[in-house]
Amino acid sequence: MDTTVNGEHTTVHPAPDDAAAETLREELGLTGAKIACGQGVCGACTVLVDGAPTASCLLPSTALEGRSVTTVEGLEGRHPVQRAFAAHDALQCGYCTPGFVVEAAAFHDRWRAEHGTTEPDRSAIADVLSGHLCRCGAYEGIYAAVASACAGRFDEDSPSPGADGGVRADAADKVTGRARYTTDVRPEGCWEAVVVRSDRAHARVERIDAAGAVHVDLLPDDRTVRYAGQPVAAVAAPTRAEAREAAARVRVDYRELPAVLDTGAATAPGAPLVYSGKEEQAAAPSSNEGGMTPGAWRGNRRGPLNLGFRRGTAVKRLNDAHARGDRLLFSAEFSTAVQVHTALEPHACVARWEGGDLYLNVSTQYVRGVAKAAAEHWDLDPERVHVRAEHVGGGFGSKSALSTESIAAVELSRLAGAPVRLVFDRSEELTDAGNRPGTRTRLAMLADEKGDLSALSIDAWGDGGVSIGSAVAVHGMFIYGRAPRRLRDFDVVTNRPPGLPFRGPGGPPLAWALEQAVDEMALRLGEDPIALRQRWDGNPKRAALYERAAALPMWRDRERGPRSGRFRRGAGVAVSNWPYLLDPSAQVELVVEDGCVVVRTSTQDIGTGVRTVLARVVREELDLDADQVRVETGDSGPVPGPGSFGSRTTTSVAPAAADAARRLGERLRAAADGGPASSRENLKAAEGLRTTGTRARDRRGFLTPPFNNAEMALGRGLAGAVHVMEVEVDTLLGRVRPLRCWAGIAAGRIYAEAQARNQAHGGVVQGIGYALYEQRVTDPATGRTLSDNLEDYRLPGIGDTPEIEVYFHQEGWDHVPGGGVGLGEVSTVGVAASVANAVRDAVGHRPLDLPVRPDRLLEGLQR
Repeated sequence: MDTTVNGEHTTVHPAPDDAAAETLREELGLTGAKIACGQGVCGACTVLVDGAPTASCLLPSTALEGRSVTTVEGLEGRHPVQRAFAAHDALQCGYCTPGFVVEAAAFHDRWRAEHGTTEPDRSAIADVLSGHLCRCGAYEGIYAAVASACAGRFDEDSPSPGADGGVRADAADKVTGRARYTTDVRPEGCWEAVVVRSDRAHARVERIDAAGAVHVDLLPDDRTVRYAGQPVAAVAAPTRAEAREAAARVRVDYRELPAVLDTGAATAPGAPLVYSGKEEQAAAPSSNEGGMTPGAWRGNRRGPLNLGFRRGTAVKRLNDAHARGDRLLFSAEFSTAVQVHTALEPHACVARWEGGDLYLNVSTQYVRGVAKAAAEHWDLDPERVHVRAEHVGGGFGSKSALSTESIAAVELSRLAGAPVRLVFDRSEELTDAGNRPGTRTRLAMLADEKGDLSALSIDAWGDGGVSIGSAVAVHGMFIYGRAPRRLRDFDVVTNRPPGLPFRGPGGPPLAWALEQAVDEMALRLGEDPIALRQRWDGNPKRAALYERAAALPMWRDRERGPRSGRFRRGAGVAVSNWPYLLDPSAQVELVVEDGCVVVRTSTQDIGTGVRTVLARVVREELDLDADQVRVETGDSGPVPGPGSFGSRTTTSVAPAAADAARRLGERLRAAADGGPASSRENLKAAEGLRTTGTRARDRRGFLTPPFNNAEMALGRGLAGAVHVMEVEVDTLLGRVRPLRCWAGIAAGRIYAEAQARNQAHGGVVQGIGYALYEQRVTDPATGRTLSDNLEDYRLPGIGDTPEIEVYFHQEGWDHVPGGGVGLGEVSTVGVAASVANAVRDAVGHRPLDLPVRPDRLLEGLQR
């Protein structure tokens, strides 16, 4: 079949059922177009076909015959939109970026032909990009990039990505499609693998018949599946089509067991047990990012984890207030739905054995941890395991372990005697690749006549499927002073897929309940909600944010009292904390190579901008130009670096990079004999010079000794945030539209402001998704996931994004090397609660159940 691709006449030989995206990627090696959803929903695979933007995952390859195709590689980095995306940091992980760029480039060209350099407004940009999703939430930068490119501000060559301090170090690779992700890795002779999954919610597997296929058994020792979608086996074949056919031929004999498919059934008397004995209970997976605390089991319920202070006093005060009908007692039950991580790059691994060494390309947030776990799992010397994650297309907590895709690929590679590639499809990703557990939270709050917090009780039940480790109420330990409080966390296990830590684990559901309760208390006390929080708050890092929030026009000038009409506006506020975590073992290595300083550490950049932080720290310390510094991350070989989770990456590696640069600078100055230490001539003469920097201990030490294999410690202080949200509620259709958001973040020094601001924008977008749209749905009869595609699982798009303003308060962290801590978690924790409080302000109805769906809101308005 003949076609023209990026201006060159090409002959391709697609299989009859291949999509255009598969032919472009696999036969022509044009990996810029990503297959993320496979259903034309996310836009990541967008290419131009005869000049028209097209979802290449839906287009049959045969439809390309005689036509002209342009992929992101065909733009070659010369298009104004590409320069604008880099300059405005209109990307994070970069997996969706090529699709956005191609669509935006076509829009730019049409717009300029019709409107000249008139700048399009947000609605015009949102309309044209409505078929694209960015799970990282980089929409604010995308708006700015498209508008400025259309206005002609990038017609002439701008500084190359990386030359300006605000430009992301890997921007050029991401806007041109050169960035290589695990899903783009396909070594010569590579086989493809497919996972065979259970279609039963609870059963004992009696026999697996793989019909002669190369396969590996993935069942646990007790041969029991506990949820629909659990891996049973994996098969491999030379092509993906053959692997799918082999998977379809696998026969699994099940002995069905009774299942519990919701928390109500799981806690009913005589309910079937998910885990029938102590050994099974001990092996239950965890949805918790920290260590697992002991807990007693009663049937399918585990817990409570009982925390707080002066718990008896809290309970007595609340009981007494209830008995006397105290107007300053507020109690309610809140719920949150299961939210799925939904990274656009699915879980993927390419495994190969070579000379007794194991090589893994993995889409992971934790190359160091995967390498260590792989060495233990296959009883290898650590030096014989090599893990690589050059670029990672998002994770949000779901890619932090040695999991199914890696275990299956490694075992199958051994059996096949060839590299094996295993990539989840979107249905697998939305079923069994991680989720934020649902919750049910019962809260009671009492204020005294002076308006001070008098008592607090929070009981939270985690709905993590077969996983345990719910940690919601525990976050109530760290906010609003030291008033008496009882905090209890429970798990209720069901025969549904397991949860995993998700950006700010436990924090958003706690804020959903607690911040609405504080707002309700402000109403009863007749006090401004921001003023009450400022008075109750015990976080000195956040104190500076309140005055700015209170002075915002959208807060200061907001409408007061009941509102009428179909469209009603309201403003809401919520605050949040997040623990300061770090990796005290983090190191950074600098090596002079070819007149350039190469920065290496075994951390990985999942879109947070750690490459940019490392480059900037080294450049500033050594007074180097951009082209004199190169950052290499995502490889388990160099010195140890932290995993990209827990808001600990930047605060761990940036001080280590500064230490390495100071050491290198001293050696360069000694060799320069009075000349400029980092001159190009001096660097050339210093070829091979190597230094390693470490992360110094905080002044006054840490709150905890290092734990988790000495890779984590809890530092002193809490990062803080204040979110103020304005919404418009359509009282006829029940739709909530966020209009504006102000996000104040108190996390100390900001190393790379554009990338930090982008992170905070993304936190707001994900919080809005949590508040209004995202909800995993399972079949109540079979336990199978029904929302297993991006049509039925609704992610926020660019048109759902409010105007977002971010303010960073950078003081208060002088005891921390480098002066700053992580902000990825705290930037999203309180967002959903701020939406809820704005809805309450607009229409007088308080939403207790998340997401705030139109049907729920209309029902509440009719009461």
